[in-house]
Amino acid sequence: MPILQSSSPDKKKEAMLLGLLILCLCSLFALSLSIGSTRIGLKGLLLILQGKDRLSAAYRIVRHIRLPRTLAALFCGMALALSGHLLQKVLHNPLAGPSIIGVNSGAGLFALLASAFFPHLIPLGTLFAFVGALGSSILVYALARRSGSTRLTIILAGVAVSSLLGSFTDTLLTLRPDTQMGRLDFLIGSFAHVPFSQVSQTSPYIIGGVLLSFLLGKDLNILALGDEVALSLGLEVGRTRFLALMLASLLSASVVSMCGLIGFVGLVVPHMMRSLVGEESALSLPLTALAGAIITLGCDLVARTVFSPYELPVGIVLSFLGSPFFLFLLFKRKRSDCHA
Repeated sequence: MPILQSSSPDKKKEAMLLGLLILCLCSLFALSLSIGSTRIGLKGLLLILQGKDRLSAAYRIVRHIRLPRTLAALFCGMALALSGHLLQKVLHNPLAGPSIIGVNSGAGLFALLASAFFPHLIPLGTLFAFVGALGSSILVYALARRSGSTRLTIILAGVAVSSLLGSFTDTLLTLRPDTQMGRLDFLIGSFAHVPFSQVSQTSPYIIGGVLLSFLLGKDLNILALGDEVALSLGLEVGRTRFLALMLASLLSASVVSMCGLIGFVGLVVPHMMRSLVGEESALSLPLTALAGAIITLGCDLVARTVFSPYELPVGIVLSFLGSPFFLFLLFKRKRSDCHA
């Protein structure tokens, strides 16, 4: 009976947090479409979203510039946050993230290879990026297992793989500067020049990855208890781990193929949600996806308004946010290891 009493407030808290995040996301979505060099009021925005007022300049601005950018930020934030959540669960490492352990770098290299040498296959860029992301994540995991699979080993292996793949990427961009991907936008990460066609090509992969991640949530909570406990509870550990790595790679690859090498969302957001709702919340994955979309959309708003009329790539703003957070986690982990 006490368990039921203690769990009810937690569920109420999670439901309230879910509603708050949805409200915040809707507000940011409207702001992203309204704010810019041309400000559009709420009434005008509603008319545009209903398909009216097609002859106005405001309609063209929203339809062809702001709406694809806003949708790209929303989808990418969800995908990166869930990718980081999956990687941290699979690797039992709170410092893991797609930009930290080389997943983004693998996706970026293969996406560039497709763009440079197979430009006629650009619509399949997400699949090329997926192969690179999955290969790099499996390589990092294999290297870590071979050398001890400690938390520090995984991070060091990921940094080494990321650096190596980044070197290949820089070499390719130097030798093939005419690649269809913009160098600055790709390396830093930006939503500024994402067309509607790219959003429509990539969003099905992200939506599918998000839904499959939600279905895997219960198994991930069991996997987080440790391999021995998970096996004793009847979980197929190897299959669950591989499925989670595949989903994390697909989500990360989708983002890279659409917006470039955006970092730190997959590291920061899962930590925020764990501190708010704990490890085993039934809503942890939906809350993580919503929070990822909110942070990415908010940072994009900051990137394009703070220095207006000039604009920063969103990757710079996210790096300012994520780098200190990573250092904080690193030193916090070191202090806890010393006291252990």
